Amino acid sequence: MAADRVAAALLVLGNGLDGSGLSAGSLARVRAAVSYPYVERVVFSGGWEQARSGAVEPPPGCREADLMRATAVELGLDPGVVRIECRSRSTLENLLHVAADGLLDGLRLGPGRPLGLVTHAWHLPRARFLAGKVLGLRGAALVDVPAAGLPRGGVFEYGVRAAARVCFFGVRDPAVLLRRERRMVAMLRRGV
Repeated sequence: MAADRVAAALLVLGNGLDGSGLSAGSLARVRAAVSYPYVERVVFSGGWEQARSGAVEPPPGCREADLMRATAVELGLDPGVVRIECRSRSTLENLLHVAADGLLDGLRLGPGRPLGLVTHAWHLPRARFLAGKVLGLRGAALVDVPAAGLPRGGVFEYGVRAAARVCFFGVRDPAVLLRRERRMVAMLRRGV
């Protein structure tokens, strides 16, 4: 983050659960949000990625965004600025649900009041691309807030990013984006 580019609000993207708690990646993202200078709103977004594999649904209050919020408040974040979205299973769903739920409404986000995307550096290019698709925020309207650790992503993340650019080309309709994402994930799992 450049010194003169401070976000008006943060969107913290989940990185999954590990057993019954936050993964190391999700915890790093929470810490990055808590250590960020004051913002008007912090939105934690992460649901239950394991739903794709048919795992048992977690009890109420135990989805990823619930746990990220609780951890952030324990670490000193003002609970009054926090909002959560806890239905999503992917980065695309994070953004679609945040938009549908109006969790960034009223903030007048744009180049003069950017949204900070809190995730790992390897994930930021895809998160920025999807934020442009779903939220209409691009370039200076977004600030990268990279979380520490997890220097992974590599070839797989590059492949997912490239596939997203191809599969989502010219599309902004949420239902079409979701259908295309499901097809893209199925193809990637088959190794096509």
